[in-house]
Amino acid sequence: MTSLTEFAPAGAVPTDTLTLPYDARQKSRLLAKLDGGANVGLFLPRGTVLRGGDMLTGPGGEVVRVVAAPEPLSVARSDDALLFARACYHLGNRHVPLQILEGELRYLRDHVLDGMLCGMGLVVESEQAPFEPEAGAYAHGGHGH
Repeated sequence: MTSLTEFAPAGAVPTDTLTLPYDARQKSRLLAKLDGGANVGLFLPRGTVLRGGDMLTGPGGEVVRVVAAPEPLSVARSDDALLFARACYHLGNRHVPLQILEGELRYLRDHVLDGMLCGMGLVVESEQAPFEPEAGAYAHGGHGH
Protein backbone atom coordinates (compact mmCIF):
# COMPACT_ATOMS: atom_id res chain seq x y z
CA MET A 1 0.00 0.00 0.00
CA THR A 2 1.23 3.49 -0.87
CA SER A 3 1.56 5.99 2.01
CA LEU A 4 1.09 9.71 1.44
CA THR A 5 2.52 11.74 4.29
CA GLU A 6 3.27 15.26 3.02
CA PHE A 7 2.76 17.83 0.29
CA ALA A 8 4.94 17.30 -2.76
CA PRO A 9 7.45 20.00 -3.73
CA ALA A 10 6.51 22.58 -6.36
CA GLY A 11 6.85 21.25 -9.89
CA ALA A 12 6.34 17.60 -8.90
CA VAL A 13 4.72 15.50 -11.63
CA PRO A 14 1.87 13.22 -10.49
CA THR A 15 1.78 9.54 -11.39
CA ASP A 16 -1.85 9.07 -10.25
CA THR A 17 -4.84 10.96 -8.89
CA LEU A 18 -6.98 10.61 -5.76
CA THR A 19 -10.58 11.78 -6.11
CA LEU A 20 -12.25 12.56 -2.78
CA PRO A 21 -15.37 14.41 -1.58
CA TYR A 22 -14.95 17.32 0.84
CA ASP A 23 -15.68 15.22 3.93
CA ALA A 24 -12.82 12.83 3.12
CA ARG A 25 -10.46 15.70 2.21
CA GLN A 26 -10.71 16.91 5.83
CA LYS A 27 -9.37 13.67 7.33
CA SER A 28 -5.71 13.44 8.30
CA ARG A 29 -5.87 9.62 8.45
CA LEU A 30 -7.69 7.85 5.65
CA LEU A 31 -7.55 4.61 3.69
CA ALA A 32 -8.65 5.08 0.08
CA LYS A 33 -8.13 3.91 -3.50
CA LEU A 34 -6.20 5.92 -6.07
CA ASP A 35 -8.06 6.51 -9.32
CA GLY A 36 -5.63 3.99 -10.89
CA GLY A 37 -6.92 1.34 -8.45
CA ALA A 38 -4.04 1.04 -5.94
CA ASN A 39 -4.72 1.26 -2.21
CA VAL A 40 -3.38 4.34 -0.43
CA GLY A 41 -3.12 5.51 3.15
CA LEU A 42 -3.14 9.21 4.04
CA PHE A 43 -1.09 10.06 7.12
CA LEU A 44 -1.08 13.88 7.19
CA PRO A 45 -0.70 16.42 10.02
CA ARG A 46 -3.90 16.97 12.02
CA GLY A 47 -6.03 19.82 10.71
CA THR A 48 -4.92 19.35 7.09
CA VAL A 49 -7.67 20.05 4.56
CA LEU A 50 -6.87 18.92 1.05
CA ARG A 51 -7.88 21.03 -1.94
CA GLY A 52 -8.33 19.99 -5.53
CA GLY A 53 -4.93 20.28 -7.21
CA ASP A 54 -2.87 19.60 -4.08
CA MET A 55 0.04 17.23 -4.72
CA LEU A 56 0.96 14.62 -2.11
CA THR A 57 3.99 12.38 -1.74
CA GLY A 58 5.35 9.83 0.66
CA PRO A 59 8.41 7.78 1.56
CA GLY A 60 8.32 5.88 -1.76
CA GLY A 61 8.58 9.11 -3.79
CA GLU A 62 5.29 8.68 -5.66
CA VAL A 63 3.34 11.86 -6.36
CA VAL A 64 -0.47 11.94 -6.32
CA ARG A 65 -2.70 14.86 -7.37
CA VAL A 66 -5.85 15.40 -5.29
CA VAL A 67 -9.10 15.87 -7.24
CA ALA A 68 -12.18 17.37 -5.57
CA ALA A 69 -15.03 14.96 -6.35
CA PRO A 70 -18.32 16.34 -7.66
CA GLU A 71 -20.96 16.27 -4.90
CA PRO A 72 -24.58 17.37 -4.46
CA LEU A 73 -24.53 21.09 -3.69
CA SER A 74 -27.04 23.82 -3.09
CA VAL A 75 -26.15 26.93 -5.06
CA ALA A 76 -27.73 30.22 -3.91
CA ARG A 77 -27.49 33.29 -6.13
CA SER A 78 -28.24 36.96 -5.69
CA ASP A 79 -27.16 40.17 -7.41
CA ASP A 80 -28.19 42.17 -4.32
CA ALA A 81 -24.99 42.70 -2.28
CA LEU A 82 -26.85 43.32 1.02
CA LEU A 83 -29.03 40.22 0.59
CA PHE A 84 -25.92 38.19 -0.32
CA ALA A 85 -24.11 39.45 2.83
CA ARG A 86 -27.14 38.60 4.98
CA ALA A 87 -27.21 35.07 3.54
CA CYS A 88 -23.48 34.65 4.29
CA TYR A 89 -24.07 35.88 7.83
CA HIS A 90 -26.97 33.50 8.51
CA LEU A 91 -25.14 30.48 7.08
CA GLY A 92 -21.93 31.40 8.90
CA ASN A 93 -23.87 31.77 12.13
CA ARG A 94 -24.86 28.11 11.66
CA HIS A 95 -21.20 27.14 10.99
CA VAL A 96 -22.05 25.92 7.51
CA PRO A 97 -18.97 25.40 5.31
CA LEU A 98 -19.40 27.80 2.38
CA GLN A 99 -17.80 28.26 -0.99
CA ILE A 100 -18.24 31.95 -1.77
CA LEU A 101 -18.05 33.14 -5.37
CA GLU A 102 -19.16 36.41 -6.91
CA GLY A 103 -22.94 36.54 -6.38
CA GLU A 104 -23.02 32.82 -5.56
CA LEU A 105 -22.89 30.70 -2.39
CA ARG A 106 -22.31 26.94 -2.48
CA TYR A 107 -22.85 24.51 0.39
CA LEU A 108 -23.48 20.80 0.71
CA ARG A 109 -27.12 20.21 -0.25
CA ASP A 110 -29.50 20.92 2.63
CA HIS A 111 -33.22 21.41 2.01
CA VAL A 112 -33.73 23.26 5.33
CA LEU A 113 -31.06 25.84 4.46
CA ASP A 114 -32.42 26.03 0.91
CA GLY A 115 -35.83 26.96 2.32
CA MET A 116 -34.35 29.61 4.61
CA LEU A 117 -32.46 31.27 1.75
CA CYS A 118 -35.43 31.10 -0.63
CA GLY A 119 -37.51 32.74 2.11
CA MET A 120 -34.92 35.53 2.26
CA GLY A 121 -35.29 36.09 -1.50
CA LEU A 122 -32.32 34.20 -2.95
CA VAL A 123 -32.62 31.79 -5.85
CA VAL A 124 -31.42 28.32 -4.81
CA GLU A 125 -30.71 25.48 -7.24
CA SER A 126 -29.18 22.03 -6.93
CA GLU A 127 -25.95 21.23 -8.73
CA GLN A 128 -23.38 18.44 -8.87
CA ALA A 129 -19.91 20.03 -8.63
CA PRO A 130 -16.63 19.94 -6.68
CA PHE A 131 -16.93 21.67 -3.29
CA GLU A 132 -14.07 23.95 -2.17
CA PRO A 133 -15.32 25.92 0.88
CA GLU A 134 -13.54 28.85 2.48
CA ALA A 135 -10.74 27.77 4.82
CA GLY A 136 -11.90 30.12 7.60
CA ALA A 137 -10.41 33.14 9.28
CA TYR A 138 -8.24 31.13 11.66
CA ALA A 139 -7.03 28.55 9.15
CA HIS A 140 -3.34 28.24 8.65
CA GLY A 141 -1.05 26.02 6.69
CA GLY A 142 1.81 26.45 4.36
CA HIS A 143 0.67 24.88 1.13
CA GLY A 144 -0.74 27.91 -0.63
CA HIS A 145 -4.44 27.88 0.25
